[in-house]
Amino acid sequence: MTETFPTPSGARASHLDELEAEAIHIFREAAAELERPVMLYSIGKDSSVLLRLAEKAFAPAPLPFPLLHVDTTWKFREMYAFRDEIAKRHRLLVQINEEGVAQGVNPFDSGSEAHTRIMKTEALRAALDLHKFDAAFGGARRDEERSRAKERIFSIREPGHRWDPRAQRPEPWRAFNTRLRPGQTLRVFPMSNWTELDVWRYIEREHIPVVPLYFSAPRPVVEREGVLLMVDDDRFPLHPGETPALRSVRFRTLGCYPLTGAVLSTATTVGELIHEMMASRRSEREGRVIDSDTGASMEAKKREGYF
Repeated sequence: MTETFPTPSGARASHLDELEAEAIHIFREAAAELERPVMLYSIGKDSSVLLRLAEKAFAPAPLPFPLLHVDTTWKFREMYAFRDEIAKRHRLLVQINEEGVAQGVNPFDSGSEAHTRIMKTEALRAALDLHKFDAAFGGARRDEERSRAKERIFSIREPGHRWDPRAQRPEPWRAFNTRLRPGQTLRVFPMSNWTELDVWRYIEREHIPVVPLYFSAPRPVVEREGVLLMVDDDRFPLHPGETPALRSVRFRTLGCYPLTGAVLSTATTVGELIHEMMASRRSEREGRVIDSDTGASMEAKKREGYF
């Protein structure tokens, strides 16, 4: 039997109402049971929805936890501008692996696997340890990728932030076990049961602002190994004879710009984006270079502490 979350009026909730109510319940449960939670903020569409859900969960009070952005220093410029606006309304912590910066770690010379491990995974673990957070909210969804489908909503991390998919706790009827042994922490995923389509329909319903990169516009891109990469700043090394071309593209997922592929598109509104997405049979994350690293699957990254 699946628990449902009716609307306050007692009427049968819509699909989005139920997803919203479930996420709000998860936020409140975690905030009541855990001592030092934090919310991971990646600046993407899922983070924007997650933030709106958190605001609703605790309104009219401010969020009872800070936001944390793990900054690789290689995000799109539009993402940084959007993040800075969010920081005006919420307490936002920014974590950079300064040692990695000093060593010159970057997506081009270091490779996507090393860059992700050093600038994202190691930086995240350092931030969680530095601030002694016992739980971290994230916007990951089970429909995104196979290893994420193995996550519980309240996902245990062993000392060192290690994840063992075989040692997760059962969650029957949304009964969550938040007890922690020494050294353990939790990753909490209020949007586990959402899909990409749910996210965009909720953005449309709630009029949630998102980074403009999600919508089609003429952008300077080069094509490498079948992936359209946007030349976002002068750090992008062009190959001999390579010239960026303006093409109408958008992004379905956002990350470090040298590792994030664009898609050809004409969608300039949320409605057009939803229509375009429903006609597509391609994966949301097919443009994420890190997902296809040889010998470094997403599950391996997660076992190391990647979110």
